[in-house]
Amino acid sequence: MNLKDKVIVVTGGAQGLGLEMAIMCAEAGAHLALIDMNTEQLGRAQEQLAAHGVTVRTYQGNVADEATVEQIFGFIAEDFGAIDGLINNAGILRDGLLLKFKDGEIQSKMSLAQFQSVIDVNLTGVFLCGREAAALMVKTGRKGVIINMSSVARAGNMGQTNYAASKAGVVAMTVTWARELGRYGIRVGAIAPGVIRTAMTDAMKPEARERLVAMKPVGRLGEAAEIAHTAKYIFENDFFTGRVVEVDGGISM
Repeated sequence: MNLKDKVIVVTGGAQGLGLEMAIMCAEAGAHLALIDMNTEQLGRAQEQLAAHGVTVRTYQGNVADEATVEQIFGFIAEDFGAIDGLINNAGILRDGLLLKFKDGEIQSKMSLAQFQSVIDVNLTGVFLCGREAAALMVKTGRKGVIINMSSVARAGNMGQTNYAASKAGVVAMTVTWARELGRYGIRVGAIAPGVIRTAMTDAMKPEARERLVAMKPVGRLGEAAEIAHTAKYIFENDFFTGRVVEVDGGISM
């Protein structure tokens, strides 16, 4: 799929990886519908992306709320008529050990609220946005592409029971959707990033950041632009569907 003049929806599109992928789409000539919780950041992103000469619309809302997601995709249909792609990027972290045991006593346990909050955004949010995007594509006869953001943590990672479970679920949905939606000409893929350089990693203590770098055969953290490049590959390669691309510098080998 050539991105020129296509309409792409990006969740969590006002910052971080989402914004970087939105920039990639705008540079390729795609029009954008950005969904994010942060109204102020949406405004800044809209101004930045519109400078590329494309149409940019923003929608504030929580992707974990069904009524909100249905309403937003209704607005997107009104504004653009149809969509050609979705980048399911919105996600959160609420890290913590399953339990802490000391001096013969359980000191703490991961709460259901801590677990569920991550599942709600990272898994339920992907489901809701993917469902509404697919429905709009099928209804309008557009052969689109859905890209879901997973993580190398889907294989299991210390302190990330909730996050790992959510990202493993995203992969399972990706494969299922690829099988179900192929008959409508819709392709579905996923990206599983490793540790990417962000404001959060830049703020880490140097020794902690050095430990992360040492774990990667390439000897550095990933860049957001490299994840955006991967999304572009999935959009443009019409033979790609039902697969997960790990972009992790070799950390999961």
